[in-house]
Amino acid sequence: MNDILILGIAGGSGSGKTTLTDNLLKHFGKQVTVIHHDNYYRAHNDLTLEERRSLNYDCPDAFETELMVEHLRLLRQGRSIHCPVYDYAIHNRTEQTQRIDPTPVMIVEGILIFAEPALRSLMDIRVFVDTDADVRLARRVLRDVESRGRTVRSVIDQWQTTVKPMHEAYVEPSKKNADIIIPEGGNNQVALELLVGRIQRHFGSI
Repeated sequence: MNDILILGIAGGSGSGKTTLTDNLLKHFGKQVTVIHHDNYYRAHNDLTLEERRSLNYDCPDAFETELMVEHLRLLRQGRSIHCPVYDYAIHNRTEQTQRIDPTPVMIVEGILIFAEPALRSLMDIRVFVDTDADVRLARRVLRDVESRGRTVRSVIDQWQTTVKPMHEAYVEPSKKNADIIIPEGGNNQVALELLVGRIQRHFGSI
């Protein structure tokens, strides 16, 4: 299905990627499907929960990106995939998978999706959501404590030991691979309207 548009949305942790994605979903509903890079975190069934907690989840090697590349190629061909499901509470993949069928627009979302050449080459539009570090940290604390079962101390420790240094080493440099950089997070209405218009033109061409 060459008429599938693949839109990549990258940015640092807490930058507003999910907000932007959700706003696009509100406009287009089931015509758009989202695939999260986080679901492709490598499985670590051989490690204890404590060992899994100490892993670096913010570097490229943390992800089974090669599987995501394979899945996107299958979707391009009009074939369904069975996406892994990651559980943040246990720091590991679950035994379940999620069936994803191809739709006219596929959104790929994640912090490091522009850092891998094989992955970013599959994207028709690459958007980087750019937000100040202090804002991103505050959002991450709220999100991880409220919805991922973390403590404030664990979030801060992870930010200082891996999230911040890995952002500087990998995420920020990957911004140069973006077609569009959106400041002020996912609530930038001008940028949202531009993306909505681009997607609408895609629907009009198929």
